[in-house]
Amino acid sequence: MKTLRTILTITMIAFGLNTFAQSYAFKVLANKGTNQVKTGETWAPLKTGSTLKSTDMIKVSANAYIGLMHAAGKTIEVRDAGTYKISELEAKVPKGSGVGGKYADYLASKMTAEGQKNRLSATGAVHRALTSASINVYLPQSVQIYGQTAIISWEPVEGDNVTYKVNLSNMFGDNLLSEETTNTYYELDLTDNKIENNDVILLAISTADDEDVKSEVIPIKKVKEDKKAQVKQGLNELMTDVNEKTALNKYILAGFYEDNNLLVDALTSYEEAIALAPEVEYYKEAKDDFLIRNGLKKSN
Repeated sequence: MKTLRTILTITMIAFGLNTFAQSYAFKVLANKGTNQVKTGETWAPLKTGSTLKSTDMIKVSANAYIGLMHAAGKTIEVRDAGTYKISELEAKVPKGSGVGGKYADYLASKMTAEGQKNRLSATGAVHRALTSASINVYLPQSVQIYGQTAIISWEPVEGDNVTYKVNLSNMFGDNLLSEETTNTYYELDLTDNKIENNDVILLAISTADDEDVKSEVIPIKKVKEDKKAQVKQGLNELMTDVNEKTALNKYILAGFYEDNNLLVDALTSYEEAIALAPEVEYYKEAKDDFLIRNGLKKSN
């Protein structure tokens, strides 16, 4: 009899845990437009950060965007106007590892009102490039990079049609590569044969017309092999959830890289998310929030 009671207790606990785990179908990670959710008989505005149950419905407005993360970790983007049953959307989502949800929660915790208050009060401690150089590059004083490419961006200099000069050199000061651009970003390709054999690259940005208008020299280091293996293992687990090239998945990747203190890779993922969904202001806001909380940009 005692054994039967024990089995029943374990079964009830397991059932309760399963019920708790399945208390929602999706989390709303990003939201653009006058979208609505119906729970029961009532329609209400859809809000970023809310959860959706299998029995709910959503109404997507014209030119809208909704980024959803399933409870099992996979993501889905909804762009087409119309009314959708959550149960039908859920049926289209393959099973995931659940790792993606960890970094979605990580980003959500960073974007809370309390988190913003704390970060805005702390930004004055790390403004090395915001006051000591003419051009503020959105990088810390020294940075590690995991990926083979990175999007480096900076604050624009006042004036029309400004041309910038990107200078890459080695630790001995020898120039490796110089390029000019009218953009306020530069895609660094570490596989370029001019720089690929250097573990540390010195980056400096100046204006083409006046090289005294410049940034600080910032060392960019490739991640060491021991940390690279650790990051690769975590990234491989995460990619089972975010393997599709979508803005939402790039956003989740940004959270992974920030959590591993790989700020260049995180910023690159934000830039890629914005490029994939330029109409969604949330990703631009998330990028600015990332820059401010890491002391790379002043708050407005």
